[in-house]
Amino acid sequence: MVQIQLPKKMEDKNNSVVILVVDDDELVRKTLSVLISSFGYHCLVAGDGVEAIAVLKSTAVDLVFSDIVMPGMDGLELLNHIVESYKETDVIISTGYHEKASYSEVIKAGAIDFIKKPIDQAELEAKLARAVRERRMMRELERLSMQDGLTSILNRRAFDERFPDEVERAHRQHYPLMLAIIDIDNFKEYNDEHGHQAGDKVLINLAEILKVCTRESVDLCFRLGGDEFAVLLPQTNATQGTEIVQRILLSFVERNFGTTTLSIGLVCCKRNESLLKEQDERAIKERADQAMYDAKKSGKNCVVTRV
Repeated sequence: MVQIQLPKKMEDKNNSVVILVVDDDELVRKTLSVLISSFGYHCLVAGDGVEAIAVLKSTAVDLVFSDIVMPGMDGLELLNHIVESYKETDVIISTGYHEKASYSEVIKAGAIDFIKKPIDQAELEAKLARAVRERRMMRELERLSMQDGLTSILNRRAFDERFPDEVERAHRQHYPLMLAIIDIDNFKEYNDEHGHQAGDKVLINLAEILKVCTRESVDLCFRLGGDEFAVLLPQTNATQGTEIVQRILLSFVERNFGTTTLSIGLVCCKRNESLLKEQDERAIKERADQAMYDAKKSGKNCVVTRV
């Protein structure tokens, strides 16, 4: 059992954190739910591992707090499933003093922490606070590692990670996905003539144009390096994609950075199931690169679309 002494004030900053309590004892579930909610977290409950997986499939969960001994799927089996299938979800395991699972065994299996029953309120609050604090720190570090330092849009590393996921999701859910590769024409000459600070301003302006011309929280904009950019357009067909990148091109020209213009290659990212996934993804990117080079060969300042 857990002795509950409700805090006088909930922490508002915790309201967005979702914690799933998994325990086959209904009284323990209810007690932990009240206690964790009193800390300011949003708490869900499940009676066993199978029920927990059903919750995970339908809801984004930050942290799972699970008992280790449960009928059917026990806590270690649930932990293994979460580690394999829900990498964004952390796990804390709880055990009774008589149970054999050790701290090292649980941590090696992928849990971030371990707590013994009967659960002490102060210890639980401290462990949850530390877990949430570390999650926020890790997410911020991850965000920074995926962000281009100059333009603040996503970088090459983010593109390499997100592109396969977006192609697979579009294939699985049967919707169109377009990829645009964008290169700034005459950028080296502009840089040499006006200096690197002026060149940086061009890159920053193009990133701003990409964000303005695309859908927030749907489309993905990347700086791949140098003066090369990319845009992923989910649920967008070739006609719609062409309209979007034409708008990007015209917006850039209107800002009048000397002789600089854009060459844009636009391709459909439809999976070719006769190829291995990695081979097909590489082929899509090569087609986009070639379309962009074809735009340059066509005189620059244009869009070449390949479907």
